[in-house]
This record gives sequence, C-alpha cells and structure tokens, in this order.
Amino acid sequence: MNTLKRYKWTWMLLLLALIMAGYLAANSLTFGKKELPVIGEVQNFSLENVNGDQVTLADTQGKVRLVYFFFTECPDVCPITTFMLSKTQDLLIKDGSFGKDVGFVSISFDPENDTREAIKEFADRFHADYAGWYFLRGDQEEIRNLAAKSFKVLIAGNNKDNFAHANLIGLVDRDNRLRALYDAGDTENVTPEFLADTVKALAADK
Repeated sequence: MNTLKRYKWTWMLLLLALIMAGYLAANSLTFGKKELPVIGEVQNFSLENVNGDQVTLADTQGKVRLVYFFFTECPDVCPITTFMLSKTQDLLIKDGSFGKDVGFVSISFDPENDTREAIKEFADRFHADYAGWYFLRGDQEEIRNLAAKSFKVLIAGNNKDNFAHANLIGLVDRDNRLRALYDAGDTENVTPEFLADTVKALAADK
C-alpha cells in the first residue's frame, strides 16, 4: 500500500501512457505497410552492450529496427516477448535479412541487477544472434527518458519488485523515425510472422 501511495502520480501517468500507447498500437495495425505514419524521431543514445562497448543510435542506423524495453528478472511479459522476437529473428535469418537490413534493439532499464553478464545469460536463453540483435544497458534515468520521449513507453517503479511498463515493440525505420508501436500482448495479430513481414516490407520501402 505504501508503495502504491508513493508512486500514485507515476501509476496514473503510466495508465494514461498505456491508453495512448494502446491507441497508437491499434492504429499501427490498421495502416497498410507502406502507409505507416511517422510517429516521431528517436533521440540519440549511448548505451553499453554485452561486450562492454558503447553503442549509439548511429551504430544501428541504416537498418529497420524493432526496439523493446525489458528487464531480465521480469516474471512475465519480458521473457515471453523476447521469445517472440527470437522466433521473428529465426524467420529473418532464413531469408538473409537479419543483421543486414533488419536489426533488433533490446534495452534493459534495470542497471542495478542487469549487469552485462546477466543480460548475456538472458539473451543466450533465446539464442540471440548478436550480429543483428543489440542487448543494451545504461543509466536508468537516461533510459526512462529515451523510452518515454522516443517510444511513448512509460516505465514506473524503481526496482525489480515494483517495475511496470507498457509491453510495446517499437518499429524504427532506416532514418531513425518511429513508424509503429505494437502491443506484444496482442498475440492474435502481433506474431513472429507479422513482425518479420512488417520489417521486411519497411526495409524494402527505400
């Protein structure tokens, strides 16, 4: 109860953000693949990968990207969504587009627990291909700001016991523009096949 009171306004903002994100996600599914709107520009970042190297937005540019915010000790949606992304990765590897025209960016917002080692262990569970899948970590406030401003994803709470976040996958084009948000919980519509077809169509739309 004390935690709920302490983060009252944060939870209210999260609810509003979920409503807005749900609206954007629903609209993203209704647009034709070549008619996706430009929702906004993705701001620059510099975050650490599992090898300890700094990765910036520019390092991922030139590919169509799926971006997801997670934490490794998430008890429910994060591993499920990462599993779905791994299945999407497999489809893209088969046609040779993964790592070449398409990439994934998974960003942890729990730097206290998500060390490079912990993130790599998590990523390896889903046989991530690091040639095209960036697993990143960094300052929590910087990541909160990136998630909220660039991806309309509000992260509530301050540790693994009270985190809450919108379970959304962002679609970013080659020019660092957010083009869609997909509700990963909508498993009827947002499937590995749907995601693979979507990123390939956007990558082909040069």
